[in-house]
Amino acid sequence: MDLFITMLGTAASVPTAARGTSATLIARGGRRLLIDCGEGTQRQLLRSGLGLVDVDAILLTHLHGDHYLGLPGLLKTYSLRGRERPLPIVGPRGLGDLLGRLRPVIGRTPFAVEVVHTDGGTVWEDQAVVVEAFPTRHSVASVGYALVEDARPGAFDVATARALGVPEGPLFGVLQRGGEVELPGGGRVRPDQVLGPARAGRRAVVAGDTEPCDTTAAVARGASVLVHEASFQNEESARARDTHHSTAAEAGALARRAGVGLLVLTHLSPRCAPRELRREAEAEFPRVHVPRDFDQIEIPFPERGEPLVHRTRDGRVARADRAGAEAAATVVTHDL
Repeated sequence: MDLFITMLGTAASVPTAARGTSATLIARGGRRLLIDCGEGTQRQLLRSGLGLVDVDAILLTHLHGDHYLGLPGLLKTYSLRGRERPLPIVGPRGLGDLLGRLRPVIGRTPFAVEVVHTDGGTVWEDQAVVVEAFPTRHSVASVGYALVEDARPGAFDVATARALGVPEGPLFGVLQRGGEVELPGGGRVRPDQVLGPARAGRRAVVAGDTEPCDTTAAVARGASVLVHEASFQNEESARARDTHHSTAAEAGALARRAGVGLLVLTHLSPRCAPRELRREAEAEFPRVHVPRDFDQIEIPFPERGEPLVHRTRDGRVARADRAGAEAAATVVTHDL
């Protein structure tokens, strides 16, 4: 099953000519989750080439305007298009009050808006996957989100199955799904006889606006991808502390502690050159990507290799580059 992260908005606080404010789309199979919804998010979706997708849930990391001002337009558009299925909107305390104040702008919707307050725990579930919220440390109540897949059955040993007398066909599928089968000539074969060790699922973490915190490091441990803010360079570390944000070096140090596969830096200030943010992060952790808006991160299953970075060219997603076996040498980066 495909798993993609699309960076719809990567700017800090205000949009720029090249970057929208915070918005990240996670797509897994046919499901779509929008994390934060900054100003102009629906236009960012259209510009990305993905189209104005009907998301399954909107997950807000905190209630600063650059993370929610795109909600009225997006919800209004969904109404005009006749969406009927309920839309969960998840966020920290105060979310219900915020949506109440926005109601005159949004107007009536033909679909139910389900408000879910969270300070941690499971906020969304689907087949073999959950999204867990976790507390972060910002100037207001804030959470990050981790998409966590269940472990999968081990690799199927075809030769062993044949040797045990299992005929090729539907019985192979039963064993692969963890069921026991009865052989045509008698006898039974258990899945543990033909399956290897369980294989890990994927984990992707989006931390939102936060200063470095142990909770993020714990939740991101072993994650394929960590999307973490890098609002400041080292020279402004005091300001980062005052505003409860992170420097690029701090994001890199946290990624190293967590042992993630790839660090993706976001919430980028126009005062900071992306090449400098990357340089400071790479001093702490070698596998860093500083995206343009609309860059995509493809996350294969762990046994199939490292994350793929699909770079943006002319505002559209282009072919993939592997952030793979040579890790630091092959991570895709941009000098803007």
